[in-house]
Amino acid sequence: MMKQFMTKAAAALTSRQAYERSRRVYRVAVLAMSLACVTVVPAFAADPLAAINKLSEFIFSIIKGVGLIIAGWGVVQLGMSIQSHDASQRTQGMLCVVGGLLILFAKDILDLITGG
Repeated sequence: MMKQFMTKAAAALTSRQAYERSRRVYRVAVLAMSLACVTVVPAFAADPLAAINKLSEFIFSIIKGVGLIIAGWGVVQLGMSIQSHDASQRTQGMLCVVGGLLILFAKDILDLITGG
């Protein structure tokens, strides 16, 4: 019903607004595409294996730390077992020390096995 009462000036005004809106959308799209083209940064990946080797070294250093903590706890258990004359705790302490040392030297053992 409202469209029937619209004058030619009002119709021209709305078409003018539509034209301005479409120009504004076009400008924003062109600006966004230009910005996307300008801000592209090339990736210089010289050696992808270097990143993997660094990650491997980091993980093995964490494993070495855990092995050192386990071996230390095994030494504490072994000392407490000697003080209390408890054979089962002594066995557990020895197993903890040996397991901690195996974890501590896991990378060296793997290098010996694989020949790398």
